[in-house]
Amino acid sequence: MQTSMDKIKELLKKLQDANEEGKSIHKSQAMKDLRVRMDKDVDEVLKTAKSLKKRLLEVEKSNVANRKTPGCEEGTPTDRTRTAITNSLKKKLKDLMGEFQVLREKITGEYKETIERRYYTVTGKQADDEVIEHIIETGESETFLQKAIQEQGRGQVIETIREIQERHDAVKEIEKNLLDVHQIFLDMSVLVDSQGEVLDIIEDQVNRASSFVQKGTTQLFVAKKHQRNTRKWTIIGIILLLIIIVAIVVPIVKK
Repeated sequence: MQTSMDKIKELLKKLQDANEEGKSIHKSQAMKDLRVRMDKDVDEVLKTAKSLKKRLLEVEKSNVANRKTPGCEEGTPTDRTRTAITNSLKKKLKDLMGEFQVLREKITGEYKETIERRYYTVTGKQADDEVIEHIIETGESETFLQKAIQEQGRGQVIETIREIQERHDAVKEIEKNLLDVHQIFLDMSVLVDSQGEVLDIIEDQVNRASSFVQKGTTQLFVAKKHQRNTRKWTIIGIILLLIIIVAIVVPIVKK
């Protein structure tokens, strides 16, 4: 499973680098080529994540089956070791899930900033929020750039329009796929969390049992000590009583 985790990390790095590269692209064909690369990497992430999820499920089933083996029952050192290994994936999965979430939010935020810059570059004006939101949702910008087309000529503006549309399609596709990745990691995290809860319950029960045993041992020691002290004083009392009896009886016998 570690190999799969490492592969996903490598793909995440490639996606982060590709996103940075996309900031400086102004041509629709270059944007299209970048989209193809990113789609391929995201698809590979999905494929690897699904495989990792399947293997994690198999490990959990194996853990359950292993508990039926004598000496490997629930709570035994062997079972706790197997469960702990599976549970160690929890932090790694959550960290990866968080990094993909950050990437998705970054792509969305930077996409809006890019559209605002493109609009200003072509028109010389700041677009209002309604225009930007429409372009972000649809990718259609020609309607809002008609004045620029009339002033600069269609040939001068059309490349920007195509690049905006290509960027829109790329962002929407990547967003969708990254949401799928997020869901898979969420499923795996929930699975590992449930195993972690079982491990915590077992550990709590073991700790409580250990505490009871320790308290019982202490109480037995105290009781034993008390018993020894009681026996000691009983013997001393008997001896004193005998001495008193002798001290009384001897003078009477002599008389």
